[in-house]
Amino acid sequence: MRCALPLRWSPWGWPGVKALVTAGVFVTILWNLRLFLNPSKGSGEDSKHKKPLVILVWEWPSKQVPSVSRDVCRELYSITGCQLTTEQQLLHQADVVVFPHSRLQPGRDKLPKERLPGQNWVWVSLESPSNTRALAAWNQTFNWVMTYRQDSDIFIPYGKLVLNRSATVNIPAKTNLVSWVISNYHRTQKRAEVYKNLSKYLHVNIYGKANNKPLCKDCLLPTISKSKFYLAFENSIHRDYITEKLWRNSLLAGTVPVVLGPPRANYEQFVPADSFIHVNDFGTLEELATFLKTMNSSRYRQFFAWQRRFSVKLYTDWRERICAICTAYPHLPHGHLYPDLQSWFNS
Repeated sequence: MRCALPLRWSPWGWPGVKALVTAGVFVTILWNLRLFLNPSKGSGEDSKHKKPLVILVWEWPSKQVPSVSRDVCRELYSITGCQLTTEQQLLHQADVVVFPHSRLQPGRDKLPKERLPGQNWVWVSLESPSNTRALAAWNQTFNWVMTYRQDSDIFIPYGKLVLNRSATVNIPAKTNLVSWVISNYHRTQKRAEVYKNLSKYLHVNIYGKANNKPLCKDCLLPTISKSKFYLAFENSIHRDYITEKLWRNSLLAGTVPVVLGPPRANYEQFVPADSFIHVNDFGTLEELATFLKTMNSSRYRQFFAWQRRFSVKLYTDWRERICAICTAYPHLPHGHLYPDLQSWFNS
């Protein structure tokens, strides 16, 4: 009787297994070859993620249109994956279309005829509600708003304080008490009334077109810096409406702002409580004038304590503001429309 030889297992010994393994290897080779020849099609999600966000500015907010290169957000502000353009013919490629209110005309003759699927439109304004007209014409038009208001979809303040480890205080030499730069003076404005009554108790050095003493761009800060106090009076009083009058003309110039605008609590959301003087802190303007005229040097220096921790950052380039949309984009609500833009802005 012949004994059966022991079987030696081999992956290639069984025809079915051999064919299955061979087919698997062949499929793997084909798949890898496909990825090698078409690397951009490896993953739909990855491809979508790598596509730059195209932001079309329908009309530039300022009169002078700066250079807008393909990578301007990365080159200037280290914001990647963002492409700005002002070419209206690229509307069909745009993910976001920006419409500055200063360039909008009542009616829709200059707007695109329709919004492309998935495309979001942004309404932009740095003016206050008192100086913004014809908002009712734009109901059910814009997905997002971009303003100085903190509750905007994209918040664009006139300036802010940023951390600074310098721990130094720099107070320019002073030669006068109070100054004010004013270009558009209207007697009906609150600031005109306050100035008129305050000037009864102290002298105010006035510059600007309203007093036929315009200051050149490079003269503004050196001139204001010679004053101990600056009248940072807003042209209208609205929530969060705190403009360059505080940021540039006061804090950056190295003078103490005397503010007229929203309530003190609103200012304190932007700057330290001991960095400014609010008109409403006093029962009368005579009391305010006395406070300014009799302040000693020690008390005056206390208003500059913020400089030990912070420095002023101004937002002056619209490219930086527009590039901010790219950073905010992943967190913004899609498909939303403002049904009543005027009601929202006036709230």
